[in-house]
Amino acid sequence: MKRICQATRMPRSMIAIASQFFPIYACTEDAEDLTVEVFAAALERDNLLGLSEQEQLAWLRHVARNKLVDSYRRQSHHTLVAFDKIEELVKEYSDSDPEYLLLQQEEYAYLRKMVSKLSTLQQQVLHLRFSAELTFAEIAILLNKREDAVRKVLSRALAFLRTSYSERTR
Repeated sequence: MKRICQATRMPRSMIAIASQFFPIYACTEDAEDLTVEVFAAALERDNLLGLSEQEQLAWLRHVARNKLVDSYRRQSHHTLVAFDKIEELVKEYSDSDPEYLLLQQEEYAYLRKMVSKLSTLQQQVLHLRFSAELTFAEIAILLNKREDAVRKVLSRALAFLRTSYSERTR
């Protein structure tokens, strides 16, 4: 850091800004990179020299805080994993784990039980929408209903299923 400060002949206030990053980062290079970003922003600001030293310090602290927050946000993003890889892992796990298979069977049995409690119309709409993958307009034609009525039937059926699942988990 002394090297940076001597090379740029920064005023005391700028040294204070630069030094605020060093206790936060274990890696000196990260703190130096952040300091460089702050001063690059300062160089891009046209009227920074027209401000008083106190205003300059306030502006630099504001920029430094924003750069620090941006840095944390970049670090907090998790590594993305391809969805197909996750599917493979789940498939491997589920194929070999009897407990998982048993839990899955219990969930399917519970779902069948809850679906059987729905009206015949609601069961038909669920089947046509999710198994046959028909649109609301196509379902409405098949059932001789209005499209908004089909949407309402499906909405109520899904609400019932959600409610029954949330009550089960309590």
